[in-house]
Amino acid sequence: MKIGCPKEIKPQEFRVGITPSAAAEAVAHGHEVLIETKAGLGAGFPDADYTAVGAKIIGTAKEVFDAADMIVKVKEPQAPERQMLREGQILFTYLHLAPDPEQTKDLIASGATCIAYETVTDRSGGLPLLAPMSEVAGRLAPQVGAWTLQKANGGRGVLMGGVPGVGPARVLVIGGGVVGTHAARIAAGMGADVTVIDRSIPRLRYLDDVFGGTFKNTFASAANTIELARQSDMIIGAVLIPGAAAPKLLSKAQLSELKPGAALVDVAIDQGGCFETSKATTHQDPIYEVDGIMHYCVANMPGAVARTSTLALGNATMPFMLAIADKGWKQACADDPHLLAGLNVHAGHLTYDAVGTALGLDVLAPAEALKI
Repeated sequence: MKIGCPKEIKPQEFRVGITPSAAAEAVAHGHEVLIETKAGLGAGFPDADYTAVGAKIIGTAKEVFDAADMIVKVKEPQAPERQMLREGQILFTYLHLAPDPEQTKDLIASGATCIAYETVTDRSGGLPLLAPMSEVAGRLAPQVGAWTLQKANGGRGVLMGGVPGVGPARVLVIGGGVVGTHAARIAAGMGADVTVIDRSIPRLRYLDDVFGGTFKNTFASAANTIELARQSDMIIGAVLIPGAAAPKLLSKAQLSELKPGAALVDVAIDQGGCFETSKATTHQDPIYEVDGIMHYCVANMPGAVARTSTLALGNATMPFMLAIADKGWKQACADDPHLLAGLNVHAGHLTYDAVGTALGLDVLAPAEALKI
């Protein structure tokens, strides 16, 4: 199979879809790997690293799309990239379709087969291709939140760990999954007073057993959420419903109840955001203010640490990429129901229920898509 990897064109996106290590594995499996020139530079991988393992360097994205049987990326295809997709081509990347009707429409119209990293599952019910970036984003969230809290950036001017005689910042983490757990660990490590809230009692029990001495946890009722939000200097939104739009956990009206200059870090912004006032921003212009509350809503947070993120993502995606290339997508998905869970679009059909629900579109069952 010809596997193509174009350079990412989303603003300030420095990751790359295929690492030299993954390219070497694919070449060893007998596949041809086509890398757009300079695609890996942002993550510290020059073209020479790819040619050294047998990959071919291609001059333009269009040439990559025209030649490749499968396109492997990081971020959802931007509008110009979507126009280069063709019928029968495989797209393997993050998609986040639920809050993005235009992308969904274009992918359906393309006739391509689109497998989303964020909905591939594993035996334990986890999301193995989302988890590495969730870990990165979770660990980044307190770091960027601390920057947002600085007075020069519009924040409250509160130091995360305080100093002797002055208490630390209060941090509320909404959601105790992968993102929330990593965010809480780092925020607590910075010396903050951290509380995690979640609606899953078993998850809260796990957090208490493992991290009871590091941060607090409580049940995420509406009353608890707003009470803790009022007390917080920083609120990290870390709620995920796989493949679906994120629930709105704080309304615009509730901003008036928060501390002036408090920082909201919305890690769920890829899925539409979990605060009503959230809107996607970029690393170049990451924060904005609404009613005196500072919002950090960068839609590709892990891109800020592109090398770490690329290596982590490449380790996770490589086995699935090789399975698709070795067997073809239909056989690979037939053999692995967890990979089949990643199928979001095929041959003009939407194939993921949560996206259909979010956008009001008809959905073809993934098992039926295998027959087309």
